[in-house]
Amino acid sequence: MGLLRPRAYDQLYGRFRWDLPDVLNMAEQVLDGWAAVEPDRIAVIDLSHGRRTDWTYGMLWQLSRRVEAALIEKGVERGDRVGVLLSQEPLCLAAHAAAWRLGAISVPLFTLFRRDALEARIDDSGLGVVVSDAEGRETLAGMGLAVLTERDLPQGRSARPSAAGVETGPDDAAVLIYTSGTTGAPKGALHGHRMLTGHLPGVEISHDFLGDRGDVLWTPADWAWIGGLFDVAMPGLALGVPVVAARLPKFGAEECLRVCHDAGVRNAFLPPTALRMLRAEGANLRGLRSVASGGEPLGPEMLAWGRGALGVSINEFYGQTECNMVAASCGRLFDAWPGFVGRAVPGHHLAVLDASGRPTSGEGEIAVKRGSASMMLEYWRKPEETAAKFAGRWMLTGDRGVLEGGYLRFVGREDDVISSAGYRIGPAEIEDCLMTHASVATVGVVGKPDALRGAIVKAYVVPRAGIEPSDALVAELQAWVRDRLASHCYPREIAFLDALPMTVTGKVVRRELRARAEREAGA
Repeated sequence: MGLLRPRAYDQLYGRFRWDLPDVLNMAEQVLDGWAAVEPDRIAVIDLSHGRRTDWTYGMLWQLSRRVEAALIEKGVERGDRVGVLLSQEPLCLAAHAAAWRLGAISVPLFTLFRRDALEARIDDSGLGVVVSDAEGRETLAGMGLAVLTERDLPQGRSARPSAAGVETGPDDAAVLIYTSGTTGAPKGALHGHRMLTGHLPGVEISHDFLGDRGDVLWTPADWAWIGGLFDVAMPGLALGVPVVAARLPKFGAEECLRVCHDAGVRNAFLPPTALRMLRAEGANLRGLRSVASGGEPLGPEMLAWGRGALGVSINEFYGQTECNMVAASCGRLFDAWPGFVGRAVPGHHLAVLDASGRPTSGEGEIAVKRGSASMMLEYWRKPEETAAKFAGRWMLTGDRGVLEGGYLRFVGREDDVISSAGYRIGPAEIEDCLMTHASVATVGVVGKPDALRGAIVKAYVVPRAGIEPSDALVAELQAWVRDRLASHCYPREIAFLDALPMTVTGKVVRRELRARAEREAGA
């Protein structure tokens, strides 16, 4: 059930209080509770294998118990990390729930990651077991992991659902999601079992009170990221709203229309790039009750297009891996302000801080007050970075913004994260990868403004002595990153320079490279 009931925004916000019980386990919220009372209720509409298969809560619970049994056989105990290297499919959801039921910590892993990117996260988290498929088993070969596929799961479990085998509370660790890695290696944001509860208000209002009769929820965003997993998949299960699982080899208007038609989608989370692609292809996607979007501002023109082509007002939302769904729009509560993300979600308190750390009415750093249920516990094994993320009672987002009349306007990022096609991409990891190529002396990576994707990854490379720049070298370097990290974060443009702008301590001055990229985009 949802946490909110439709009423005036001021009433909702003023009266809302988190109700977190002493005993809380996300497996009970998303699966076990529903399987016990409504086992035949539709949980997942699976289109991932080219045909429609409806999974009930009872079926999904049985699959999850099989995963749980396999994890127990591998010796998984409370606090152990369990990797989930799967895309949109029922086994992905079942694996997370199985880990939580055991008091273990699930670690989402992106199926498009290549070996280097996977190894970095596996080594940092200390994974020993990963739930995946045949393709994932091949990718993970030689890493010293126990890899479980559906064929490895024991058959049959007890017929009646039971409560979580390990008693957990709101602040007990449940999931470790890695950030984009703005400086150095990506950081693991460790969240407790209250994480899902913390997301529910924002998910509900960004879909104009999700949970209406006939609602069906879908996103093209992969379930390895917080947007796909905790803005769509897990909230849908918790609220009893069928979640659509669909593997799209490539997003486009035709594929989007097919999924919405075949699954009867009424509620969609569409990242800004997906919306721009639909607009560019002239899509007319009627029949949706709600559309939510987040990751970067849409702007007045896109919002106006949405009202015409989609027949609904697009509700924008704001958050980050460390504390998500803290601001949102809701057409049933208040009118959207073009250029503003929305208002603080009930349960979350926002401020904009000046350089001295005090709330200001002008532009400053967006901050979230401690106490938000979706706020991380810590950065995994990084106490100094954790301490730097907080200032007194505030968690610092690293983003610039303005609060005006209770509405939040997102100005830009203080860090160097590249927001491209709905992905948040850290330049440091790409730079590290390119530096391993024999032809690269040094490199700086920034985002270059792009009308379709918001930004593209651009690399400025200083080649080693004796290496001549060429189109062939560009293609080779692009493939180098694509094959080792992920296909979504390779540099779509590479330029060769004699030298990079550097600080006296030898650090690349990315702001100068960004300015250069912006001039190029303008030209």
